[in-house]
Amino acid sequence: MIDDHAHEAVIRPALKKDASAVARLIKPYVAERKLLPRTLKDLRRLTVNGFVAVADGQVVGFAAVDIYSRKLAELVCLAVVGDYQGRGLGHRLVAACIERARAKKVLELMAITAAEHFFKQCGFDYSLPGQKKALFAAPQWTASAERSE
Repeated sequence: MIDDHAHEAVIRPALKKDASAVARLIKPYVAERKLLPRTLKDLRRLTVNGFVAVADGQVVGFAAVDIYSRKLAELVCLAVVGDYQGRGLGHRLVAACIERARAKKVLELMAITAAEHFFKQCGFDYSLPGQKKALFAAPQWTASAERSE
C-alpha cells in the first residue's frame, strides 16, 4: 500500500517519451472497457496537450485534451493508478486540462464518461447554459432497429 503522498505527486505536461508509460497505465482500464484502446502513435499525439502525474519517478496518472476545432475539444484518457485514486490527482489532471483548453482558446470542453459524479465535481455538466444538447446514436443499433421494422 502507498503512503498518503499523493500531494507529493507532480502534475506536469506530458512528453512524447511518456507514451509507453501511459500505455501501461491505461492498459487495465482498456481491458475493463473503461477507456478506449490507444496506439502508441495516438498516445504520442495526445501528449502534446496532455498531462501526467508523477510520483516516485513513476507515471501514476494521465489525462489529455484532444482538440477537434477552436470550438470543441474533448478531455480524454483520464486514468490514475488504483492506489493513487481518491487522493485528488484526477481532479488536478482535469484542472490542468481545463486550463490547457482555456489557453488554447477552445470554447467548449466535453468529457464522455460513465463517471458523471466525478466530472460534475470538476465543473462539467450535461450541457452548457443556453446551449444545444448533444444527442447520440449508435449506428450499429440504429441499422438493426431499421431492419426489424
